[in-house]
Amino acid sequence: MPELPEVELVARALKAFIVGRSWTSATVLRPRLLPDSTPERFAQGCGGASVRDVRRRGKYIIIELDNGRALLIHLRMSGRFLILPPDRPLPKFTHAIFEMDNGQRLIFSDQRHFGMMKLLSTEELDAARELRTLAPEPFSAEFTVDYLRSALARSRRTLKETLIDQSKVVGLGNIYAAEAMFLARTNPFVRAAELAPRRIPRLHRAILDVLAESIAHGSTLNVDPMNIDGSYYGGAYEGRWRVYDREGEPCFVCRARIERVVHAGRSTYFCPRCQRR
Repeated sequence: MPELPEVELVARALKAFIVGRSWTSATVLRPRLLPDSTPERFAQGCGGASVRDVRRRGKYIIIELDNGRALLIHLRMSGRFLILPPDRPLPKFTHAIFEMDNGQRLIFSDQRHFGMMKLLSTEELDAARELRTLAPEPFSAEFTVDYLRSALARSRRTLKETLIDQSKVVGLGNIYAAEAMFLARTNPFVRAAELAPRRIPRLHRAILDVLAESIAHGSTLNVDPMNIDGSYYGGAYEGRWRVYDREGEPCFVCRARIERVVHAGRSTYFCPRCQRR
């Protein structure tokens, strides 16, 4: 599932391609894409509107329209956008089609069928249940060392479980949580509330560094408008992973073998020597 850097770069790509464009029509081919609406109401709310802005909140993409509405989107496991000319066949697993005023089509495709779209008024956007419980954005002024210290102190779970909880820290999933914990030399299995106070500033810095590093790397890639896919950016960053998906390989710092264990139902990668405490 795309994490913050991938979603950020998808939002930036969409912003470059569709801001200022009008949607002459909107068609949803898979009604379950819309948990709170029907394809007919969705089409009425989007059709004829122009795109004012595209931004990200947590792992959600927000497309703001000029009619007082906003589209809230989660890519989930395999959601992707494509911008196609009118003569190009629709890809398999097309779930939504937005016809644009320049003759092109913005397509949402989702092989795994987990993606989600909601059309909300801009006034109710922040109160939407998907957004209202999210923690502060990592690069915001609210995400301070003191905030992280407080969030960890209130948790009864392990550090790994706490870091991927979007109500505690926004944007981290398996990949970047593993990378940040390694960079901070923190043990994924320690109770979050018991993490040594001296390690919290280091972990805070590691979270910001890992996310910023990935976003910066993705920003250098050429975006294919026919495949605006979050996993594309993550895959391009794969060669820079320090521990994630490197089970059995030597640690870049101490040469111990990277280990993987299933923890809380998900794989956790770590160096048993660098992160033993």
